[in-house]
Amino acid sequence: MVAAACGVSPSTVSRILNGTAVVSEDKRAAVDRAIAELGFVPNPIARGLAGGRTMSVGVITQSIDSPFYGTALRGIEEELGRAGYSALFVSGHWNASEEQRCIDVLRSRRVDGIIVLTGRLSDEALAKLAQQLPVVVAGRQLVAPNLHALDFDNFEGARLATEHLISLGHRSIAYIGGDPVHPDAVARLRGYKTALQDAGIRFDRALVLPGLYHEESGLAATEKLLDSGKRFSAIFAANDQMAFGAALALYRRHLRVPDDVSLIGFDDLAGAAHAIPPLSTVHQSGHDLGRMSALSLLDLLAGKMPEATLPAPRLVVRDSTRRV
Repeated sequence: MVAAACGVSPSTVSRILNGTAVVSEDKRAAVDRAIAELGFVPNPIARGLAGGRTMSVGVITQSIDSPFYGTALRGIEEELGRAGYSALFVSGHWNASEEQRCIDVLRSRRVDGIIVLTGRLSDEALAKLAQQLPVVVAGRQLVAPNLHALDFDNFEGARLATEHLISLGHRSIAYIGGDPVHPDAVARLRGYKTALQDAGIRFDRALVLPGLYHEESGLAATEKLLDSGKRFSAIFAANDQMAFGAALALYRRHLRVPDDVSLIGFDDLAGAAHAIPPLSTVHQSGHDLGRMSALSLLDLLAGKMPEATLPAPRLVVRDSTRRV
C-alpha cells in the first residue's frame, strides 16, 4: 500500500526503511508521507525473519524489583534501544532450574543474544549456551568462545570499607554478610577478613552475622548481634539494603549512628545519600553494569571481541562513620 501510494516498488520502500536505498529526496519524502498517512508500522518479527535477526535480546535478572539490578536493567534498555534492539526481561529468582527455564523461554522467542546478571547457572551451562548464541554474564570470571564475562572487584571493595573503619580507630567491627552461595558474598567476606589481618586485628567469628541482601535480614542480624551482648563499635553490611535494616535495628535500641555505632554499606544505592544520616558505602554502579553488559553483547553480535570492564570500587565517605 505504501509503495502503490507513492509510485515505487515494495523493495524500494523496504530499502528506504532500512536506510540502504539510494533515491532522490523527493522520492524519500513521498514514501515518508505515505507511511504517515497510512499509519504503517514495520513488523519487527517479519523483518527479523527476513534478515535472520529478531532485534531482541533476552535478559535474565534475579529479581526485577531489586534496587541495584533495577538500575542495571535501565542501563541495558538504554544501550540496546540506541542500537535498535528491544530487551525481554525475565527473573531467575536465584534458582538454577528457573534460570534454565528462562533460557528456554527466551530461545523460543528467537532472541539474538542473552545477558545473564549473576545467578546460579554453572559455568559449564553458560559456556554451552554460548555455543548456540552470544552470551554476556555478570558476576563471573569465565572465559569461553562467544561469551564475555563482567566481574566487579568485590574483594577490593570490602577491603576498602573495612580499612576505612579501621582507619577511624575501630577494632571491633561486626560484619553482616550475604548468602554464601553467591560468589560476590564470598569475595566480600574475604575482603573484610583480609583488611583485619593486614591491620593485625584478630578475626572474631562471633562478629560475623549471616544476611540475605535485603533490609529485613540486616535488621534481624543486628538485633541478634545486640542480643548477644558482644561488644562492637562499627558494622560493615555487605550491601546497602542490609545497612538500612541495621540502622533501623540500632534506632529501635536507642543507639545513634555514628555517635554510638559507625555503619558502612556496599553498592551506593540512590537511597544511601538520602538516608539519615547519609550512609558511607562502596560505590558500584548498577547502571554501568547494565550499560557495559549491553555494549558487550552488541560487540559480540557484530563479530567483535568485547573489551568492556567494570570500574574499580570506590569508597564513598558520608556521615554514618566517625572516628572512635
